[in-house]
Amino acid sequence: MKTLLRTRTATILSAGAIGLLALSGCGGMDSGSEDSGSESSSTESQAAESEMPEESDDASMAGGDLVGSGCSTYAEENPDGGGSVEGMAQDPVATAASNNPMLTTLTKAVSGELNPDVDLVDTLNGDEFTVIAPVDDAFAAVPKDDLDALAKDSDMLTKVLTYHVIPGQLSPDEIAGEHETVEGSKVTVSGEGEDMKFDDAGLVCGGVKTANATVYMVDGVMMPSE
Repeated sequence: MKTLLRTRTATILSAGAIGLLALSGCGGMDSGSEDSGSESSSTESQAAESEMPEESDDASMAGGDLVGSGCSTYAEENPDGGGSVEGMAQDPVATAASNNPMLTTLTKAVSGELNPDVDLVDTLNGDEFTVIAPVDDAFAAVPKDDLDALAKDSDMLTKVLTYHVIPGQLSPDEIAGEHETVEGSKVTVSGEGEDMKFDDAGLVCGGVKTANATVYMVDGVMMPSE
């Protein structure tokens, strides 16, 4: 803030001169008060603006509930549209996943595209779930012969997919521990923050909300125990 310093010097020659200086001083004080008031108002406005919190990346990503080292990349690559954080929150989980470019293989698997006898869309959209969603790179890491065999085996494909689904919604601060899956066996979630593990699959980005589910994108396809 700037401070206005004024120094007045005058030589008193007569009572008339004193009177003139007094009148002049009054006029200068009014002007100075107006300038000071204007500068004070401007300074207060600037201070208020500087104190306003800037929207953080976390705030823009579902209220700061996201966790995982891949969340920032995910948000940058999907800033808007149905596959963005905000976009996925508008749709039930199977529909939201179909709009996410990181989940194209999973979408094919649950929608009957890989195997027409395995269509879980209505099931996934019909209740509240926590969905552990392998990203496309996770499926790409599975040997092709194994993935092809899985796609042809309706029962096994259903087991694998439902092993990635936990009834009810679990937030990042609730997800650690053992949880019974829709498949029937338990998945183990260990660690915390970006070091979280789902069995042996690492977290990419979790806590993504859809209209009926909480999604944790992971870098591996989990297999239920036989």
